[in-house]
Amino acid sequence: MLGLDPDPAALWPSALEGADGGTTAERTAAAVARHCRLAIEAAGASCVAVKPQLACFERLGAPGWWALEQTRDAAREHGLLVLADGKRGDVPVTARAYAQALVGSTDGPFGRVEGLGADAFTANPLLGRDSLDPFMKAADASGAGCFLLVNTSNPGAADIQDLDAGGQPVHERLAVLVDEIGKSYVGDCGLSFVGAVCGATRPERLGRLRELMPRAIFLLPGVGAQGGSADALAPAFEPHPAAGLVAASRSIVNAHGDRGGDPAAAAAAAAEELRALAWPG
Repeated sequence: MLGLDPDPAALWPSALEGADGGTTAERTAAAVARHCRLAIEAAGASCVAVKPQLACFERLGAPGWWALEQTRDAAREHGLLVLADGKRGDVPVTARAYAQALVGSTDGPFGRVEGLGADAFTANPLLGRDSLDPFMKAADASGAGCFLLVNTSNPGAADIQDLDAGGQPVHERLAVLVDEIGKSYVGDCGLSFVGAVCGATRPERLGRLRELMPRAIFLLPGVGAQGGSADALAPAFEPHPAAGLVAASRSIVNAHGDRGGDPAAAAAAAAEELRALAWPG
């Protein structure tokens, strides 16, 4: 999976071509959209999906949401799924609004307003089961997937996720919650649309997490720049070849920094190497 975390100060040089006219925000958003399209064109053949980090677009204001939509369209043109990575979470009434924005629509006085139309999204389960119900209903209605945070890839995750929670660490309690919710939404392949974010930076935990979540698809961020290795993730794929999604962002898009040469060529090579490691078949 190609992670897209565009930094407006470090775009591919060719992304700046044609970004003329409009406000500073509009020109920047146009360059960001072109950067993401170029990355998709380069690396998309080795990927099944793109994972735009919503904050990287939203910080540009309204033009940033336009750039996000352009990136979504580019992914679809190349046959790729779109996983909106925003890690949303709030009380149920607000969670419903988040879900409408990501995979649903909103009824208004002048008709229906469509949201982003993502194929999947990430959500934060720490507000509890009732906060997740609107996400589950929206995902079910739209045929989308929802990935709940369980054991994230950042070093500081241990501050909370490793705390004892009645005889189990918090991350295991979250895994139990994912399985309890997900078992009501299992497809013909035996996997649920309720997945789990499990950092590739802690591969020694994947076996235990797989025991607790036999039906969940694991979203595995942290490969490459964060130190995770794709060849250490076998437990994630035990139930099904599609039971794991390896996500890499900087190690693909910024590969030219280490390899030199054309950014697109470097990204294509890095993505194919990762695909071969994560899915040798």
